[in-house]
Amino acid sequence: MTTTATGAGRPVITAWSAVSPFGIGRTAFAEGVRERRPTAVVLDDADAAGPRDEACVVPAFEVRTVLGKKGTRSMDRVTGLAVTAVGALLDDTERSRAVGTGEGAALALGTTTGSAQSMMDFTRESLTGDQPFFVDPARFPNTVMNCAAGQSAIWYQLKGPNTTIAGGRTAGLHALNYSRRLLAAGRAQTVLCGAAEEYSTARAWLEHHSGDGARTAPLGEGCAVLLVEPAAGEDAGQPVLAEILAVELGVVLGDDVAGSLMACLRGALRRSGADLTEIAAVARCGAPGAEGDAEAAVVSELLADVEAADLTQVGLIGDTGAASAAFQAVALLAHAEDNPAVAGKVGLVTSVDRTGTVGCALLRLR
Repeated sequence: MTTTATGAGRPVITAWSAVSPFGIGRTAFAEGVRERRPTAVVLDDADAAGPRDEACVVPAFEVRTVLGKKGTRSMDRVTGLAVTAVGALLDDTERSRAVGTGEGAALALGTTTGSAQSMMDFTRESLTGDQPFFVDPARFPNTVMNCAAGQSAIWYQLKGPNTTIAGGRTAGLHALNYSRRLLAAGRAQTVLCGAAEEYSTARAWLEHHSGDGARTAPLGEGCAVLLVEPAAGEDAGQPVLAEILAVELGVVLGDDVAGSLMACLRGALRRSGADLTEIAAVARCGAPGAEGDAEAAVVSELLADVEAADLTQVGLIGDTGAASAAFQAVALLAHAEDNPAVAGKVGLVTSVDRTGTVGCALLRLR
């Protein structure tokens, strides 16, 4: 078990943005969450060459249309989603750009593998070309999982530590934990923390063959980003949206997903000092199969006597894979913005993955 609860001087979240099946930007995401609007669409013929013909994709998202033609000729989809989400956060307010860029600005981005589609396409080119080396070298960076984080740093002059963390559905929690550690160690003044996932036929087939055959939610895609900073009581202009009380991560031993997740939850509550009755909202990852069933059962047991809003989004934006925990966190922030009554209460994020990782986060909402 890895404990990552923080002590005094806990970091805070001061801004967020998202590129999601609801649209581009925090406003589009907040409206979608508020309306509980499903986003699954039937794919066109070119995109439907997968095991099913529907998905939750970012509407009308074309990298060169959204970001322009300069520097995007060989940019793949997951990189475009990440660059767009980081830019949307930095453009939200003058303060966000001032504190979120430059020498002290770090980036921690969660992923599963980067772009499975880019990896497969590049490999296919090397096998089908006249010579193995007759490939487009400009597309090689897309095959490396840290491409999206690297391009985001280049685009927006993020000169602090740049980190990509692979962790499946728990990747966003790993990135949040890493962000906390960067700040605690003085390695960064601010951290842009998030996770990204793309929809592609390659990912669709990989998910299809790695599952148990049961019909699950459509695949989703997108990127959500948080601006994480040390709490600065003397900074009257710091717009605190939530305090990060604890992030707890664990590994499943045997098949006991429920036991491992419950241990994470109880450890996070104990180390954060938060009371169970303070939890006002919960966002589960809603993973398919036995892992998701165990997650739902554990949360139901833990919160049996607590009235907490259920913000689980898999029925709205689909299975967003590595981006799910980041989307869960911003769903809590969007909920708090719409519901002043939850100010001072606690939001809970839970995550499980078939690779054997579990985790949770507790956020004190403002």
